[in-house]
Amino acid sequence: MIIYLDGRYVPEEEAKVSVFDHGLLYGDGVFEGIRAYNGKIFRLDEHLARLYDSAKTIDLAIPIAKEEMAEAIKETLRRNDLKDAYIRPIVTRGKGDLGLDPRKCEKPTVIVIAVTWGAMYGDLYEKGLRAICVSVRRTPPESMPPNVKSLNYLNNILAKIEANYQNVDEAIFFDVNGNVSEGSGDNIFIVKNGTVITPPTLNNLRGITRQVVLEIAQSMGITLLERNLGYFDLYSADEVFVTGTAAEVAPIREIDGRVIGNGRPGPITRQLMAAFRSATQKEGTPIFE
Repeated sequence: MIIYLDGRYVPEEEAKVSVFDHGLLYGDGVFEGIRAYNGKIFRLDEHLARLYDSAKTIDLAIPIAKEEMAEAIKETLRRNDLKDAYIRPIVTRGKGDLGLDPRKCEKPTVIVIAVTWGAMYGDLYEKGLRAICVSVRRTPPESMPPNVKSLNYLNNILAKIEANYQNVDEAIFFDVNGNVSEGSGDNIFIVKNGTVITPPTLNNLRGITRQVVLEIAQSMGITLLERNLGYFDLYSADEVFVTGTAAEVAPIREIDGRVIGNGRPGPITRQLMAAFRSATQKEGTPIFE
């Protein structure tokens, strides 16, 4: 595997960062998850815009322009001969000292990793996922905005640990005000009486896949609502699904032991899954030009 690291393309075993890098010491940095399908990078511009917006929010100056980052991503895919892949661009604060002060970090570290990636949930796209509402709450926007896709994912990991102990596939976060936030690594939607409803993105990540699904639903004439949701909405929903770059569009068949709908992926979810798959095969920035 060839990794992009600060302007060089190096074998995986040579892709090393300092133990004093603040990305390692404090989770001080940002990243993106991007997918390539059939030789094209899906929604590359949107992902890069979010990466640079996340960096700006935490006052991290990415040392290369978006165009150079895009080229680094494409070249990493080319050097690994990947047409279908999961791509992880990472920007850390860089090497500093054991103190918190980011001014001690002279230069950010830039990394691009690309790996082969299939269907994250395997046959569960046909069966549906089992989920629980976890006790840990999503980090509030006034503490750390969930729209910053930062390297500090401990909040998400704690939710995933709780789901693992309950032997289910996904964790559903609520925020500190009792509203549904998101999954451990994806946005959440419900379907009720033919209407697709999702929480506003103040308390959850402004997902790229989320936006694509909203665009697809609108083009199909499906009624959309963006409003706060609670336990009642989840348990009484006709359908529930999650969206994310890694997860794509995945149905949920059970939450906290309650069967959602008839216990199988619902018709609107299936329509959106199929339309999303179609979009990923048609759209994108070519890797091999």
